Parts: sequence; structure tokens; C-alpha cells
Amino acid sequence: MMSMVKFKYAKLLILIILFTLLGSEFELFAQAKNGKNSDRVKVPISLMSKTIPFQVDPLKTEIDYKMLTGVGLSYSYLIYKINQYYANTWWKEDSNYINDGSFNVVQDNTYAKNIDKIGHAFGAMVISHFISAGFEAANLDEETSVWLGAAGGLGMQLFVEINDGFAPIDKITGKPKWGFSPGDAISNFLGASYFVAKYYYPYLNNFQLRASYFPSDALLNGDKPDNNFSDDYEGQKMWLAFRMKNLLPKNIAEYWPSFLMLSIGYYVSGIGDYYNKPIKQYYYLAFDLDVETIPLYGKFWSFIKNTFNMLHFPMPGIQISDDGISFSLIVY
Repeated sequence: MMSMVKFKYAKLLILIILFTLLGSEFELFAQAKNGKNSDRVKVPISLMSKTIPFQVDPLKTEIDYKMLTGVGLSYSYLIYKINQYYANTWWKEDSNYINDGSFNVVQDNTYAKNIDKIGHAFGAMVISHFISAGFEAANLDEETSVWLGAAGGLGMQLFVEINDGFAPIDKITGKPKWGFSPGDAISNFLGASYFVAKYYYPYLNNFQLRASYFPSDALLNGDKPDNNFSDDYEGQKMWLAFRMKNLLPKNIAEYWPSFLMLSIGYYVSGIGDYYNKPIKQYYYLAFDLDVETIPLYGKFWSFIKNTFNMLHFPMPGIQISDDGISFSLIVY
């Protein structure tokens, strides 16, 4: 009972820290929208700086059509491979499941304690990032690239989700093997939307969704039916990283190293019940690294730094669970 009380208070502490950071900076966010306090919101937002005058005009600017074609073909190939993979795993008929053409909607808000929903949002952001980078590399302007990237990221996620709705059903019970999840679809939309929002409101780059991953025992032992790392939720941790240098009051921020971030993490064990383990939730408060501070510049290095800033780095931190609070030199 005592450990449970400590756990509840520890979760409350993390929520207080989170809302304090968000709330105390709301005014600064509003000022940033109006062009004030610009020295506190100068953060990279994509492959190119908005201060670089660059407009795409088909009559005056040469678009790299070879690169553009490559982006389109790559996207099409990924859709094809995704469809091929899931058609032979998740969406495949077998002795127990048949496909009757029906579209099924499922509510899975309690599945995996919602870490899968965070993963869907994160996945949409990652895909949007890579597609947007491809369009920028083809010399499309940044704003167009951002929107096309978000559309591609959302489209790829929804393609899988809609096909889940048409997945086979149990021959006896009629229960769908999978199903269209409104919660997953909303998470996909939120992830793609946040990617766009960061373009128009650079201040949002002070709050970064990140992930860390190490294969679960079930995946390593080949006990997961599809051995797919994307739904290996027991191997995933999801993080929200804060650029403390920009968020703290100025009199404190001047002493905070610009490369050091603070992250709040979430992890769930026992998902899938492969080894009859109970589902347990874990929360983390750990340091993190801001790769953007590395003094490497240009389109290529901006892309590399933005990409690595989607990962949580092994750093000291604390773990909070029903078992209490523990400190570790490396939290990953």
C-alpha cells in the first residue's frame, strides 16, 4: 500500500512539472507568435532556415525532377511493401479467420495502456519528417514540403489503419482479428498535425516527442506471432523532451547547458501476456541531449540533427513505478 501511495504521488509530481513548464511559458509562446522574445525561440525547424529567401516558381526555379520522381517512387514502394507484409501476416486468412469483406471498428483505448497511441503519433511525425526532407531535397519550398510530408505521413498510417478495418474475422465468433481503431486514427492525425504546427509556431520545437527501443524478450525469442518491431510495445519507451534552456526563466537559463534537455518517459511491460506477466506501467524523469547544438550546418547536417533529435539518448534519470522510485545512471 505504501509503495502504491508513493507511486501515485510520484506521478502527480511529474504532472505538476509538466504543466508548470507548459503553463509558465504560455505568455512567452504568445509573445513568440507576435515576434517578441525572438532570442528565446531561435530553434531549427526543418532542413532550411526560413530566413533564407527561397521560393519555388515552376517558371523560374528548377525543381529537381529526378529527386522528385525518386521521392514518389520510394513512397509508392513503401506502401507496396507495407501492404505485402501485412497481407501475409495481419490481414491473412487462415484456418480460424476468414475475410467476409466487412469493415469493423474496434475500441482499443485500454490496449497497451495507450503507449501504442503515443507510438502512432510519433510514427506519423517520423514519416512526415522523412517525406518532407525528400521534397525539400527536390527543391520544393519548405512550406510546401512540410504539408506534403504531413499528408504522406498521415496517408501511410491511415492506409494501414483502414486495411485493419477490413481484416479477417473469426469463423466461429465473428470477432475481427484486427479492426479500424478511431483512437489510432486520431493519434495519427495529431502526430502529422504537430509536425505542421512546428513549422508555423517554431516555439513548439521546445517540446519534442522522442522514442527509445530495445527488442523485448518475446521478439528476441521469436514468440511474437509476426515478429514486427513496430508493434513490439514492450520494447518501446516514449518520451517528451523539453528544451530547458528556452523554457526556464532567464536568470536560471543562463546557467543551464544548451545541449542538456529534460525528458519525461513512459513504458509498459507485460503487453501481449506472452509470458503471463502482469501489465505494469513505468514513468521516467531523465536528462536528454539536444543534437541541434552540435556546430554542424547546412541542409544535410540539419536533416541529420533533426532526425537524431527524435531519439532519447541513454542518460541518468529516475524510474517511478508501483515498486517505488529508483535512480539509474543510464535510462534508455
